[in-house]
Amino acid sequence: MSTHDRHAWIEALVAEYERPLTRYALHMLGDVERARDVVQDVFVKCLAQEPAKLELNLRAWLYTVCRNRVLDILRKESRMRTSDQAGLLALQGKEPAPEQGVQHKEAMGRALSQLATLPERQQEVLRLKFQDGLSYKEISAVTSHSVSYVGVLLHEAMKTLRTRLAPLGPEA
Repeated sequence: MSTHDRHAWIEALVAEYERPLTRYALHMLGDVERARDVVQDVFVKCLAQEPAKLELNLRAWLYTVCRNRVLDILRKESRMRTSDQAGLLALQGKEPAPEQGVQHKEAMGRALSQLATLPERQQEVLRLKFQDGLSYKEISAVTSHSVSYVGVLLHEAMKTLRTRLAPLGPEA
């Protein structure tokens, strides 16, 4: 692969994966700047890889490298931080239509507050599945859990959230 092609390949990866990887790292680190540093490290590691070797499992590889780098940082600091929800919402992008804005923000706030009460493993698989669109197999590769355990974690998390949010209804 020529230098020009490699440069174009990395630019395309950054364009597609920078925001979702930053959001994923942000949840685990609770700091936008540190999350951005982690994602930058991911792309630097990507430069050292042969694109053809990554082609089949690229997305899972990127998330695995991101997760491992975050875990290294957390181990080094010997502490966990909670998610910076305001930073997370800012990374998610567009605001809802004006007529739905307040209701949407309230519903998102309720859902995020309930999500934060779930065990870390359930939170992580939910975010990988629904925010980042990873398959069970890709989540399994990223988290080192079996595909069936990923399914169990997702099922339990959804069941818990449904139970907790149902009594609140759309107006609560």
